Amino acid sequence: MTEPAHWLLIDDDDAFRSVLKRSLERQSIQATAVGSPDDAREALARQPFQRCVLDLNLAGDSGLQLLPELLELQPELEVLVLTGYGSIATAVEAMRRGAINYLCKPVTVHQLLAGFDPVAPGPSLRPEPPSVEEMEWEHIQRVLNEHAGNISATARALNMHRRTLQRKLQKHSHWRH
Repeated sequence: MTEPAHWLLIDDDDAFRSVLKRSLERQSIQATAVGSPDDAREALARQPFQRCVLDLNLAGDSGLQLLPELLELQPELEVLVLTGYGSIATAVEAMRRGAINYLCKPVTVHQLLAGFDPVAPGPSLRPEPPSVEEMEWEHIQRVLNEHAGNISATARALNMHRRTLQRKLQKHSHWRH
């Protein structure tokens, strides 16, 4: 008989983290919930985990930066990245860095479980096509990623005034949590 799965939840939103932990425990999944990259490193040093749910934005720290470290500490760890507002660019980057999937908040525990097993039958996680605003945001994120986060270079590439780009980025940063 195999040991029950133990998940590591890394999210800086205390309320979301505790709700997710309780939801998983109702599914008989043991979970350890932490709110910072340092706490995540300590938890991984103490015990093995089978799965990890990693928030993309950790109170100013990047989940994308933490992702390779997690996999270095536990190479067999399956990591699913969550974000409050997704983009194609960050999804591709998360997968490139070793994530097995990428989902947008809010998610149900069933969507999360399906995210770790994407071939499982079930409802689509995104039934409607993206809006024009979401497509614009994804394009901005892709170009920003191509220019290594440089706002001025991104604005030039988008043929957009730098302040306009900063306003768009500021506006969307409120959507992430």
